[in-house]
Amino acid sequence: MAITRMTYLQHLEELRRRIIVSLIALVVAFAVSWIFAWDILAIIKAPAGSITLHYMAPMEPFLVRFKLALFGGLILALPVILYEVLAFVSPALKRKEKTYALMVMGMILVFFAAGVIFGYRYIMPAGINWLLGVAGGQMSPVLSASQYVNFAGWFMLGLGISFETPVFIWLLVVLNVVKPEQLKEQWRWALIIILLAASVITPDWSPVTMALVALPMTVLYIVSIALAYATARRRRLRDSDMTGAAEA
Repeated sequence: MAITRMTYLQHLEELRRRIIVSLIALVVAFAVSWIFAWDILAIIKAPAGSITLHYMAPMEPFLVRFKLALFGGLILALPVILYEVLAFVSPALKRKEKTYALMVMGMILVFFAAGVIFGYRYIMPAGINWLLGVAGGQMSPVLSASQYVNFAGWFMLGLGISFETPVFIWLLVVLNVVKPEQLKEQWRWALIIILLAASVITPDWSPVTMALVALPMTVLYIVSIALAYATARRRRLRDSDMTGAAEA
């Protein structure tokens, strides 16, 4: 069966079409999130308990709703955007490479969602309660809605990205950039990086919240090492089978 090769202009046209589809998905997701923006805000507020958010300028309610719609739109449109990226590069991939690409995109979505949910359920409540408790009853909080949305959005985004560690390390092993033995030997440096990342991601300097972030990241690093060894072992078996077939 003959393989049809696309010209340079056809590639550009295909890229344009994929970008347009992604933008349409983003606009539709943004519109849906705009409609349910205050429901999204209620969900984001839940870890802080029964707090009241305030706005300090006439434009702030609009900006808060815009941020919420943009945040929700990106989350909703992410599967479509990833699919369009895969669909654009898939003609250049072999069948096995397409399977790997699908696996990677599925892992990206799953681990990102796990990070966001973990941060929302366990880290944010502890962090916010500790921060508000520092006042010791001597001050009453007047929380800006815009600042709170920024705080919650960036925090959950940071947790979601940090949970991509196994995917990132697995890709490096597949591409033969690092070896499992290197990951195991450099665990001390990895622990230092994890602690630094946890201090940046957490909303406060409380040892409790930092530990709650660092612990799953450490577990994910161990899982990454296990995945790396499994990938390397599969590669050695495949290479030995190919060598045996060639000698036969």
